[in-house]
Amino acid sequence: MKTLSTLGLASLGSVLAGMVAFSAVDPTPPQPAGRLPGARATIDAAQYPTLQAAFDALPAEGGLVRLPAGEFNIHEPLIVRTSDVCIEGAGTGTHIKNLNESQQPALILEHPGQEKNRQTELWRIRLSNFRISGTEKSGHGIEARRINELFITGVTVSYHGGDGLRLDHCYEDPRICDSLITYNRQTGVNLIGCHDIVVASNQLEENLDALHCTDGFNLTMSGNNLDDHLGQGVVIENTYGSVVAGNMIEECQSTAIVLDRDCYGITLSANVIAHNGGGIDLRDAHGCAVSANTFTLMKTAALRIAPSSGRIAVTGNSFCDSYVGEGQVKRGTDDLQADGLILAGASDVNISGNTFSGLRPKAIALEQTASIRRVLCCNNILADTTSDLSQLRETAGSVVSQNVTEP
Repeated sequence: MKTLSTLGLASLGSVLAGMVAFSAVDPTPPQPAGRLPGARATIDAAQYPTLQAAFDALPAEGGLVRLPAGEFNIHEPLIVRTSDVCIEGAGTGTHIKNLNESQQPALILEHPGQEKNRQTELWRIRLSNFRISGTEKSGHGIEARRINELFITGVTVSYHGGDGLRLDHCYEDPRICDSLITYNRQTGVNLIGCHDIVVASNQLEENLDALHCTDGFNLTMSGNNLDDHLGQGVVIENTYGSVVAGNMIEECQSTAIVLDRDCYGITLSANVIAHNGGGIDLRDAHGCAVSANTFTLMKTAALRIAPSSGRIAVTGNSFCDSYVGEGQVKRGTDDLQADGLILAGASDVNISGNTFSGLRPKAIALEQTASIRRVLCCNNILADTTSDLSQLRETAGSVVSQNVTEP
């Protein structure tokens, strides 16, 4: 039979054994055996005499350059000449000020040889989280020349004498997202010869024009806010297969959206186009859809379809003034202009399921009537406005029926 003292000694032995075992465990975490194979050192620009010196330190294989917070004055362009690069700042705390007065860009992305052929283009450059500003005498903010898979996100580009962002034949998959592009003397975003483009969730304010897309295809522009531009909003030329949807376009002194020079297969949908000099101008466009947009208080035509345009679907849009019910308008007596749709010699147009309300001078007006043909205008509502529907019935091959109008 075990005595109490025997049990106590046994328990004490177990405790001591556990303490010895616990003390044998090394609490220090294992140390790395060496540098991760394939890893490249991050370039900390704060450790270099200039930003250009930091960019020049990139190896041929590419890498990451971190820009510190601070204000950095430059008098000649910074140049990046390497593929597979990420340049990342500390938000708007990283401020590059372009002080040159010879119309030079702040930042240039280009191949070292500057050859204009596909074999010498750069690939996969990302710019993120910094601010670039200029002056009226400086050039573009960021100019990318033949960069494929360019990604610009969280960048602020303002006050340049040229374009904010100029993408020159950035052929494959350029993306511009979540950036602020403001107060540039020319175009906010200028896309020349680009393809498969994404422009999403940006703020563009008070540039000359907001965005140009020329000689390209497959532009996807959505979720952007365009405000107070001194000229036009979105100008698309010689481009096809694109969509401009879900954008807020307000207070452009000229036209909100222009399609010109052989555009085709483009959808303009679900945009709010408010209080601009004009709405959508289809100058030379075919096979396009204008649907589910809200046109509010256009000083000139909310939608104009020119003689060089045709095969257009216009459906489900609201063309309106500032009416808020009970006979009241939100805007005062000096702000009542709300123009409607103008058919200017166009043909093969389907106008259906739209609401035209409170428009002056007319909901639907005709120009160059002798050239208008094959227009289907049906199932629309016209309230508190006048129109040229009776003249439209007389145009060649047109059908006007089942529209609801006030007596």
